[in-house]
Amino acid sequence: MSTKTIYLDRNENNYGPAPACFAVLKNADLSDLSWYDRSFTSGIKSILSARIARDTGVDESRVLLGYGAENILKQTVQCYLRKDAKLLVPAYSWWYYKLIASEVGGVSVEYPLTIGRDRFCYDLQGMMEVYRREKPAMVFVSTPNNPTGNALALPDLKRVLATFNDAIVVMDEAYAYHGTVDYIKDLVDALPNLLIVRTFSKYYALAGMRIGFAFMGANLTALSQYINRYLGYHRLSEEVALAALDSPEYYREITGYMTEDKEAYYAELGSIPGWRVFKSEANFILTEIPFRDKEPLQAFLKERGLILKFMNEPLLNSHIRITLGTREENRMVIDAIKAYYAGEHA
Repeated sequence: MSTKTIYLDRNENNYGPAPACFAVLKNADLSDLSWYDRSFTSGIKSILSARIARDTGVDESRVLLGYGAENILKQTVQCYLRKDAKLLVPAYSWWYYKLIASEVGGVSVEYPLTIGRDRFCYDLQGMMEVYRREKPAMVFVSTPNNPTGNALALPDLKRVLATFNDAIVVMDEAYAYHGTVDYIKDLVDALPNLLIVRTFSKYYALAGMRIGFAFMGANLTALSQYINRYLGYHRLSEEVALAALDSPEYYREITGYMTEDKEAYYAELGSIPGWRVFKSEANFILTEIPFRDKEPLQAFLKERGLILKFMNEPLLNSHIRITLGTREENRMVIDAIKAYYAGEHA
């Protein structure tokens, strides 16, 4: 079956960035490509870090930029985690966390998530018990968590962060709704060992431009020296990122579409016998399916040009993570899965 391939397996934003981002590229002053950035003459790292600082109220010196969020995560581990030191990570979390810990000889230890009727949840008491027992050097808190989609409410987040007072704590907010920034300054001001990491890849649909950013507490100045670029950053990428920040209406609109489509996934796929569809606060959903259907369903969807993330991990080996695509793409996925169960694969 010949058809266009639709990739819904890596949590990219298929709506694409705001039109203003394309306008920047179309009208770019290409002479900028020949010259290093000179923002340092104004006492800042870059025009983008200055804008992010202004939007959040965090001092510009505490805003970091990096080549995507995962690069900041990796450099943080390389800067602070020593051989045989412990890194706490969520159960059911991104495999990359354990990889970057192992690269420096660190030891990954999981803290628990619980599985409710229709969602995953952080086990707050379990998190704190593991922390006290293991005495880690570093803790990762992913909110929303990939691939489970669950997030920590702000009161719960403050509670666990107050407990992790002797470790460096990294909040991975790659999937956070970026219009919500009110709490960032309060957290990084109150918690000197805290790093909050975000990205333009997901919400702003700029994964290909590799723009990550972070906010650091007062005790993490070594990380600033480790990450900051002496000769500045990618000048054109920064202009595109600024255009995205200037387009809140566009991103609110597509977030609204995704929120509505999640409800369709919950209702329609959740009604299939043997399926569980977990509530998500990210741009993807996680489903659990009968194991016997895993390989034939994957082949059935692939024939129709639909590429989803069929999980193959010890705790998640009968699950599919489905990136939210456009409204048309989401409908295609739902209809194709329902067609499979209606017998069209026979």
